[in-house]
Amino acid sequence: MLFMASSMPLAAEKVEGYLVDKMCSAKVLKGGEDAAKGHTKDCALMPNCKSSGFGVVTTDGKFIKFDADGDKMAVKMLGFESSKDNIQATVNGKIEGDTIAVIALQLR
Repeated sequence: MLFMASSMPLAAEKVEGYLVDKMCSAKVLKGGEDAAKGHTKDCALMPNCKSSGFGVVTTDGKFIKFDADGDKMAVKMLGFESSKDNIQATVNGKIEGDTIAVIALQLR
């Protein structure tokens, strides 16, 4: 399933990685790809984790935070997600610093 925001910037970038909440991102980055794969949907949707926002842990060990629209998309997408962990994401948007203004989010 793919969610898209209503307004699209002209130049979008594509980022792939694992969907992780901001609260758990430091722990996941420290644990590497195995920790990213093992991060659970249930954890991401716990109230404190969910309210912290979301982002993607990339294969090169970076955490790229979502903007507010991306956070909303992530919550919706997780509601439809059947996997308990290993939640991989493809994100299209505009990256500024360590944040991506999410245009489209797809979980795989």
